[in-house]
Amino acid sequence: MQKNKLKLIESNILPISFFSRPAEQVAPDLIGCKLVRKLSNGDFLWGVIVETEAYSQSEEACHGYFHRTSRNETLFGEPGHLYVYLTYGIYHCINVVTDRSNWANGVLLRALAMPGEHERIASGPGLLAKRFELNLCHDNCQLTQENDLWLASNSLTSINTTVVRTTRIGITKAKELPWRWYLKESRSISKRKRGDRCPPKPQAWHPTSSDYL
Repeated sequence: MQKNKLKLIESNILPISFFSRPAEQVAPDLIGCKLVRKLSNGDFLWGVIVETEAYSQSEEACHGYFHRTSRNETLFGEPGHLYVYLTYGIYHCINVVTDRSNWANGVLLRALAMPGEHERIASGPGLLAKRFELNLCHDNCQLTQENDLWLASNSLTSINTTVVRTTRIGITKAKELPWRWYLKESRSISKRKRGDRCPPKPQAWHPTSSDYL
């Protein structure tokens, strides 16, 4: 790897302090950030986060609301780690632990947009996990360069985009909380807010290889 590329990667990695905040603050700030995985051949697999949801022990939709168990233990751990679980016994869901230890708090990564790939390749939690080959083995994995898996800084700061805030989906409790965010200009969203039409391809935003790495 060239030294300049290594410096670029190191300068873009999100620090632990970024995640040491409540999930409802971290979730919207993750829109536009990149999930990056270094592959065994030295190549990089990455995508831009375009949809997130926040969960907190203070509300009933959170896995840690009722009890602390062996299954949700990671959600009570250190911020900046992955909390991975199975839904419907089939699909893996990738979450980033946030806030502080001993307080269940995290952000679900709902959708990514990936350069050079179909716009729907990672347009839902299960599809995202499948494309990045993430599973229960990655539960409690710290997001660091040493682990070949990390989150990198926002690439949308110089682009005119809109982040939509709305309620979460796929839950039965605490449905009224507006704790879901997504990039309006992306066609990779799992489900849009009622009345918000998917933008035509010529007007939509999609990452290119020049956006990162």
